[in-house]
Amino acid sequence: MSKIDSLFSTRLSNIADFSFDANVAEVFPDMIARSIPGYPLMIENIGRIAQRYAQPHTSIYDLGCATGTATLSMAKHIDAHATQIVGLDNSQPMVDKCQQYINQYHHICPVQIDCADIQHYPYNTSSVFLMNFTLQFLAPDQRQSMIDKVYDSLTPGGVLILSEKFTAEDTPISDSQTALAQSVENDLLIDLHHQFKSDNGYTDLEISQKRTALENVMLTDSIATHRLRLTQAGFKHIVIWFSCFNFMSLVAIK
Repeated sequence: MSKIDSLFSTRLSNIADFSFDANVAEVFPDMIARSIPGYPLMIENIGRIAQRYAQPHTSIYDLGCATGTATLSMAKHIDAHATQIVGLDNSQPMVDKCQQYINQYHHICPVQIDCADIQHYPYNTSSVFLMNFTLQFLAPDQRQSMIDKVYDSLTPGGVLILSEKFTAEDTPISDSQTALAQSVENDLLIDLHHQFKSDNGYTDLEISQKRTALENVMLTDSIATHRLRLTQAGFKHIVIWFSCFNFMSLVAIK
């Protein structure tokens, strides 16, 4: 059972960059549920979308599977013949915790969990890729090559489910108003998100310290940047199916 997240509840003299270590793995389900608006709805529908697009004799990949919440949702819904779900994460504590959860359930579709670098993993022919708040932790100059790798591994009709926190972009009346418009929209969405976390029991200190810990390791893109990257990879259909505050999830179809 997941512990309550209190990792940033006491004032820290030195705030280290956020990492997916053993301490985070212990509280991760609680941390995510209290930090991402609409997360249970997203998880349930990730499973349903994967079910819709899963094809026989292909692999289903959860890249950055963490403790396996989304992996389990896909396993719950997918019953395609001769299909395998593979969850990948480069954090051994996350993989260990994920395997514990996976072992508690029986799945029609077999599930394999590996500790691996998603950028260098030898992917099989696949019909579904999931990156659930994963791409934002890759260096910006590595993101296009990762999306290209996903696209090349997908069979025709396959999909990438991509969930990300995004940077807001408004449409200004003139170029001179661009910075102000973006600032106003981002401030609104950030404030709403902080209120969401406060309503879920996080203190201002926790919110502030975690934000500092993430500053150097989670660099967000605009939705326009995500669309451009996916289009450049070759995806023809891009559908945003979930959006709340500065969080969204989309389906890109090959």
